[in-house]
Amino acid sequence: MHSPCTKAVDNRPFPNEKTQVKWYGQIAQRRLVEVMTADSLIKLGIPKKGQKARRPDWMRVKVRETEGYKEVSRLVKDLKLNTVCEEARCPNIWECWGEHRTATFMIMGDICTRACRYCDVNSGKPNALDPNEPNNVAEAVRVMGLRHAVITSVDRDDLPDFGAGHWVATIEAIRRESPECTIEVLTPDFGGNWEQLERVFKANPDIFGHNTETVPRLHSRMRSKGDYQRTMEVLRRAHEYRQQNETSMRTKTGLILGLGEETKEVHRVMDDLRNVECDVFTLGQYLNPTHKHAAIAKFYTPDEFLEFKEEGLVRGFKHVEAGSLVRSSYHAHEQVAP
Repeated sequence: MHSPCTKAVDNRPFPNEKTQVKWYGQIAQRRLVEVMTADSLIKLGIPKKGQKARRPDWMRVKVRETEGYKEVSRLVKDLKLNTVCEEARCPNIWECWGEHRTATFMIMGDICTRACRYCDVNSGKPNALDPNEPNNVAEAVRVMGLRHAVITSVDRDDLPDFGAGHWVATIEAIRRESPECTIEVLTPDFGGNWEQLERVFKANPDIFGHNTETVPRLHSRMRSKGDYQRTMEVLRRAHEYRQQNETSMRTKTGLILGLGEETKEVHRVMDDLRNVECDVFTLGQYLNPTHKHAAIAKFYTPDEFLEFKEEGLVRGFKHVEAGSLVRSSYHAHEQVAP
């Protein structure tokens, strides 16, 4: 006989504790659930599809449309460039554009051949590559006077070289226009084509980045065509290349938290990353761009992010950037120095 103090929100009783846990687990990702016990009333505010999660106070960002912000915005539009700042609705755009005059340029168009459940970049059939884009990015870097440039891209699985040639052309153009500027790249996995990946290594970026995004258990569900082991292999090969060629290139990756991962899973990812000698690690809070994207499973507190940072530093990362609003390129210029 079930306990009268344990009921679901629709007033159906649970036959026993095991059934309660199983039923609760199925519902928790779909709607607000109240588990009534004799001691407490627990409310878990996970939004169902179509609902917008209420952000805690520490997640609120002030809109600061300064002259610096307007200047960067005009430059990006005049040169017909894409930035991940805009495409991914980055919450730090007001700070980066307005205060630091920095931007993360997104090359190869604004349409991705993949459709990850957490990403706001459009997916579909991309347009042809713009042959002027590498020079336009280099011009923007020069005009902005950047000392550190960050480049990322959409996935281009439709191209024979997965876009590697365009990557190389962009890096080389920046080197010509701004030889003193350090360059950070955040690349896709090139479909596991290691020959194309090595072309990017040979272009000699100062930081090579490839994001892990989430823990292995959630990888296949969240990452369209992504593969956790391939991600580790990309980073392993980056380390192997710099060893063999005695370059100072740093390696970097990041996780977004709040997709349903557990703390111990995050720690295991850290261990995997240190096994491939990854140097820089970022952790930030996931924010679902629209109701069509994966729901937010949890808002991590600033103290929890601090604990993750401490765990990362103990494991040997040279730099760990962790916080609610942290994104891959946040404070990227601070991560170059040895």
